Amino acid sequence: KILTIQFHFLENSDAEGGSEVKILVTGGAGFIGSHFIRKLLSVNEVQEVLVIDNLTYAGRIENLFEFEEDSRFSFVKGDIRDSKIIDELIKEKNFIVNFAAESHVDRSIADSSNFVSTNIVGTHTLLEAVKKRTGIRYLQVSTDEVYGSIPIGHWTEESPLLPNSPYSASKASADLLVRAFNVTYGVDTVITRCSNNFGSHQYPEKLIPLSIIKLIKGKKIQIYGNGLNVRDWLHVTDHCEGIYLALLKGKSGSVYNFGANAEKTNLEISDLILNQMGFNQSNMEFVGDRLGHDLRYAVSFDKARFELGFEPRIPFEVGMKETIEWYVNNEAWWKDLVSP
Repeated sequence: KILTIQFHFLENSDAEGGSEVKILVTGGAGFIGSHFIRKLLSVNEVQEVLVIDNLTYAGRIENLFEFEEDSRFSFVKGDIRDSKIIDELIKEKNFIVNFAAESHVDRSIADSSNFVSTNIVGTHTLLEAVKKRTGIRYLQVSTDEVYGSIPIGHWTEESPLLPNSPYSASKASADLLVRAFNVTYGVDTVITRCSNNFGSHQYPEKLIPLSIIKLIKGKKIQIYGNGLNVRDWLHVTDHCEGIYLALLKGKSGSVYNFGANAEKTNLEISDLILNQMGFNQSNMEFVGDRLGHDLRYAVSFDKARFELGFEPRIPFEVGMKETIEWYVNNEAWWKDLVSP
């Protein structure tokens, strides 16, 4: 069956001002973006959701097929660096959520040019478009990686930005642009920074989906360095709930961290996947470490709890079981994305 996504501009809208929820979501065909679309379309108060995505390697039109029958949903293939198309699309919206980004650290180490162009120039293009209009809230989806590594304790929203990879540096730069447009021009902005996400529909270059798929294909999980790098793991559904809360309830100019207090070493992640899939450590191998590999990320999300009412709901083990089952049962989704 061939499914057809709508490719058109919405017309005759009066989204400036008022209580209507009409949203432009950039990068909505990606992992987190597509989950956020699902969240939006579950809310009755949302009247329109327009997605723009350039459908680069990690943006998959297949992630949007389930929404095509919803009359509130539309899709446009386009680049956030194209000011003409952005100026046209935001005319009818009162919210913009920017997921569009190059996000894989390894790729940024190999070639950082696309990260600078998409993550910084793209964000600037969106902000320039929003600056020209009134009644639009702009939410920038960022990452805890902008704070850099922290051996003990937790970064807060007031902590300095100390990025260590070209990827995280590009995201920190974009965050600073968002702050500047809020302070200088009065643009209504909110920034969210999340810990590592996991769940279904994640492109198989990240640790969890890649490890699951390697085992399905009879290959070994590969672990960078000694495997003791620590990340806090937040289920993508909980992250999207947090973004929605920040979009509607966040204070203009504010930053909100989202985490889950589910810190795991890469070795612990690998052991859990091996155990749940019926394998053992003989199916794992260590490889050379990533350049500039941050040891530990950890953010405090007390501010999001107190101001937004955010609370992670999905326990890590439960979310991992569901995630593994999804990749095992949806080979058609990923089989063309990984080498034989």
